[in-house]
Amino acid sequence: MTIGPLALSLGDPAGVGPEIVAKAWAALRDGGPAFMVIGDAELLASASRAGGASIRRVGAPVEARAAFANGIPVLDLPLAAPVVSGKPSPAHAPAVIRWIETGVGLALSGQVSGLVTAPIAKAPLYEAGFKFPGHTEFLADLTAAQPFDGCRGPVMMLVAGGLRVALVTIHEPLARVSGLLTVEKIVEAGLCTAQALTRDFGIERPRLAVAGLNPHAGESGALGREEVEIIGPAVEALRARGVEATGPLPADTLFHAEARERYDAVLCMYHDQALIPVKMLDFWGGVNVTLGLPIVRTSPDHGTGFDIAGRGQARPDSLIAAIRLAAEIAERRGRA
Repeated sequence: MTIGPLALSLGDPAGVGPEIVAKAWAALRDGGPAFMVIGDAELLASASRAGGASIRRVGAPVEARAAFANGIPVLDLPLAAPVVSGKPSPAHAPAVIRWIETGVGLALSGQVSGLVTAPIAKAPLYEAGFKFPGHTEFLADLTAAQPFDGCRGPVMMLVAGGLRVALVTIHEPLARVSGLLTVEKIVEAGLCTAQALTRDFGIERPRLAVAGLNPHAGESGALGREEVEIIGPAVEALRARGVEATGPLPADTLFHAEARERYDAVLCMYHDQALIPVKMLDFWGGVNVTLGLPIVRTSPDHGTGFDIAGRGQARPDSLIAAIRLAAEIAERRGRA
């Protein structure tokens, strides 16, 4: 089936976003998923010249698909301040926020099939008064009023190298993780993950492995009580809800090739437990997927790259993978 183009918000203008967007278009223009960029057209034009890409200003997504093969379609929402590559500024924050809000609005209205977000930097947004911890929480707030048939997130999932990992806690200090884990929180993340595996990844009977928190999954309480008192009961609750969940399992034996054949996704308790195996399997091609939203949203699994911005060194692999995965999810949702 034919789906509408994706929207791609340009991210922090001083980072690698404009460069990797131009490189992604060059890789996808001949038969790949079509997208339109929401951002500053002049900035993107400057980043695109080295690769020979041209810019096509468009007023609506319906124009983007027709224009895509001949240039990068851009819904031009200009910046109010100049950009210096590698130098983030709070002066850019209003535009960055507007780009994201516009992409969400287009996705909610059905004018685009999903949203791919280039990386943003939190510090300059905070300086400008941004009230959300990050992209994911902002998107959840922007979509909160929209009906959604299923478990409501947001839940962060990373996809790379044939591995899918979902997180119960995300950017939390390790010392706080144990205190943040609850049966309810784990069950909610597990339900959202299982439902997304069916809805968005086409897996009819998803198998969910649930990682323990402590070494050797606590060894029946000898190395920690979280598995006995929190994670184990959460796994039982997931099973009672019809999820084929196993665990808690020792994280150090969950990610080798043979183990990965026994599940469709792993529910991890904290950030590095999930991201280290993902980045080991495919450092350049990982994708961040937000589960439990009424819109499709993916993003590259890397940051703004201020240290290499403007030098032509940034690799677009992760963004290309994010665009392809967003299109695949959008098509599955369209068939549902």
